[in-house]
Amino acid sequence: MLTVIAFVVAIGILIAVHEYGHYRVAVACGVKVLRFSVGFGKTLYRWQPSRQHPGQQTEFVIGAFPLGGYVKMLDEREGPVAPEERHRAFNAQPLRARAAIVAAGPVANLLLAVVLYTAVSWIGVQEPVAKLARPVAASLAEAAGLRGGEHVTRAGFDGELEPVRSFEDLRWRITRGALDGHDLTLEVAGEDGRPARQLVLPLSRIEAKDADAQMFRKIGVVAPLTRPEIGEVMAGSAAERAGLRNGDLVRAIGNTSIVDGQQLREAIRASVNGGPPLAQAWQIQRGAQALTLDVKPELREEGTLKVGRIGAYVGAPPDMVTVRLGPLDGLWHGVVRTWEVSALTVRMMGKMVIGEASLKNLSGPLTIADYAGKSASLGLTQYLVFLALISVSLGVLNLMPLPVLDGGHLMYYLWEGLTGKRVSDAWMERLQRGGVALLLVMMSVALFNDVTRLFG
Repeated sequence: MLTVIAFVVAIGILIAVHEYGHYRVAVACGVKVLRFSVGFGKTLYRWQPSRQHPGQQTEFVIGAFPLGGYVKMLDEREGPVAPEERHRAFNAQPLRARAAIVAAGPVANLLLAVVLYTAVSWIGVQEPVAKLARPVAASLAEAAGLRGGEHVTRAGFDGELEPVRSFEDLRWRITRGALDGHDLTLEVAGEDGRPARQLVLPLSRIEAKDADAQMFRKIGVVAPLTRPEIGEVMAGSAAERAGLRNGDLVRAIGNTSIVDGQQLREAIRASVNGGPPLAQAWQIQRGAQALTLDVKPELREEGTLKVGRIGAYVGAPPDMVTVRLGPLDGLWHGVVRTWEVSALTVRMMGKMVIGEASLKNLSGPLTIADYAGKSASLGLTQYLVFLALISVSLGVLNLMPLPVLDGGHLMYYLWEGLTGKRVSDAWMERLQRGGVALLLVMMSVALFNDVTRLFG
């Protein structure tokens, strides 16, 4: 139920803001707005405010199908217009007014993202400290010299280092670098009185087409540092049979010292090496008592991979930090983050078009609904971050030069501005049909990806 409510609220807010952008600029330009609708299909609720802008008699509607909305304006192409009201018709407006009205929807979504990211910065959010777990074996991070336990204080591209506020901040920069093919310089705090040092994470060496778990495993930075502690043990599991208990601290497996939870999880996964799991001698610290237990993980399949599992929560929660910024810094962070997410979205779309990025990155309503529920369950700030991300995606998507989208109409106006002639109705109809077909293909791919992710 939480997933459904969170999804409906998110979609309702994003569509309402998008359409309000069109509506508000249309009213400012003197265009008569006939209907403002959030949702399609059967009307669930309608009202007409008694006090409106001069000349406006807009009907506000909520439709039964929430995935969309529209602003219907007075337009001679859609019906007869009285001569005395022609100056209020959309098609009679100068080019700059029509372009501003069309662009206002996507711009409203981008502005909403700035507001949301700023609000999160002001409220503050609990995130893991940027201390690194032991890197995945044979990964870029291991080759770069990371061994686990390092605290990353600054990071950046092309020698321009900026403070790293949290592990999520670092993960975002790694994602940008991997998808753009840029190496990331890390500054690691000194330990035991030693000076801070810098190293380079050579992200340009990998061909990242999907921002998924496999990409981060290749890079080697998968999770923040956690204590190698055993949490809740499931009844009848391998952990229970071996005698493991909640709170046990794992010091070593065989002759290998264990320093963090991520390393312990990797060791358990790797206990299957082309055959049945092997029993391992675990050195355990239980309070003041040191124990050695024989643990034999169970075989589990993850897609085409066979991995080991013990049936217990592995790793204590990481150290957390509250990331909160002041009024001006928070506002600037909101602007910068919106710009960065927008730029990354555009680059990913471009890479998908030319085949450098996988179409698996396209997500549809099922994935959005799933993320909406998960983010809402984590708290207000995580839900606001989710809303900001989807708002950016909606704004950028609508600026794509597809005829059925706002970006397509802006392309018509660009042609009109360059040639002095409007696109003919015949060409408009052909382009609209082509745009609908392409959009249906994109929606089909996104829905297929959704089903694969959630049920595959």
